Amino acid sequence: MKVTIKRVNEAVHFEGESASTDVKIHIDGSPEIGGEALGARPMELVLMALGSCSALDFINILKKQKQEIVDVKIDIDGKRKDTIPAVFTDVHLLFKLKGKIDAEKANKAAELAVKKYCSVHDMLAAGGVQITYEVVIDAV
Repeated sequence: MKVTIKRVNEAVHFEGESASTDVKIHIDGSPEIGGEALGARPMELVLMALGSCSALDFINILKKQKQEIVDVKIDIDGKRKDTIPAVFTDVHLLFKLKGKIDAEKANKAAELAVKKYCSVHDMLAAGGVQITYEVVIDAV
């Protein structure tokens, strides 16, 4: 696996590109270090990585369980230390589902997706990050 990060402007705006696609991700720093709100911040990308890593398997498991998914949204809230390096201490994922979905199956799918199959979870947890999750279903 390989990615490239390229500086875009004279400030701290970067463009990330994966070797596997032509998709570019914009990355920027905080205003305190010259960021101009032109992309996601690196630690936001870590939360997005955790959420998307979990989401891919979560949806796949739900589909295998023959659940009727209309929509999926995941809110991810990360708490960080106040000292440098400001690493995450706690992260909470809130899976919001719409559809005809059995709550017990959805909770089991979330547990498997987050704790068994997500490599990002394992890397963060190995560093001492407490990761929790919950599932909310809006039946249609």
